[in-house]
Amino acid sequence: MKPKPLYIETSIAGPMDQLWEYTQNPALHQEWDLRFSRITYLPKETAGQPQRFTYETRIGFGLVIRGVGESVATKLKPNGERTSVLSFYADSPLSLIAKGTGYWKYIPQGASIRFLTGYDYEVRWGMAGKLIDRFLFRPLMIRATAWSFDCLKNQIEKEIHPRHAIRASLTAAFATLCLAIIWIYQGLVPKLLYTDTGELALLVKSGMLPGVEKQVLTGVGLAEIGFGLLLLFRPGKLVHLLNIGSLLLLGLGAAVSDPAVFALPFNPFSLNLAMIALSVMGLLQLPFMPHASASLTKAPQ
Repeated sequence: MKPKPLYIETSIAGPMDQLWEYTQNPALHQEWDLRFSRITYLPKETAGQPQRFTYETRIGFGLVIRGVGESVATKLKPNGERTSVLSFYADSPLSLIAKGTGYWKYIPQGASIRFLTGYDYEVRWGMAGKLIDRFLFRPLMIRATAWSFDCLKNQIEKEIHPRHAIRASLTAAFATLCLAIIWIYQGLVPKLLYTDTGELALLVKSGMLPGVEKQVLTGVGLAEIGFGLLLLFRPGKLVHLLNIGSLLLLGLGAAVSDPAVFALPFNPFSLNLAMIALSVMGLLQLPFMPHASASLTKAPQ
């Protein structure tokens, strides 16, 4: 079954001319759109010729995918609605996309603009290309487009430059990744794999759960691994606040059960403080971060 075309939609509070400039000016467009590293307009031979452009996408390791696009038509309606239609293709064998078409639509709605896109493409690499597109590439394109739309929205409404948005997103992602690794490590290694390293002895010494200390330690280890996975796949304000609260409670529990552990190297105080700081770093970046979920991914009516 052929995959459905991609549709992304958002609402942007701002003047039409500004939105048009940020989306039609290649120097501005390439700043907020994750799908492109560089967009360059080609000179026209005649004034009435459709605008052609080249685009580049860096995929890492020095590899660049290049393609060519063409603005097929621009439609203006008396009510201020605008539509920009384009086609694109890539000859590079590295490009999964062979050719495609799409449009941008700008619909005035009072003080805001309903901004949406729809596009589809044909893939190369035969059946392997179709499978990669369906299960990996197309979902990534949907998220990249939706993230980019919210980045554009923040730039117009909050004056957050895309460079700052990308920096905030990378900082938050790094902090969250470090937290997830620590939680998973703490749950897996000292609680499930090597219980003789002191975690079990500390629980036995507390005398709070006589006879079931090992089972409790296993449960705590699984819970910590689960929380690490939650950080990986559902990061956000609530999870970071939960992380801070959990660390404060765990530190308090360690102080009550055996205060001597705070004199050890990498004790609960130093480790928990560092993990709380990582969550604070992530929370401070949230106001500057675009979110793919903020843009709707459904076919417009």
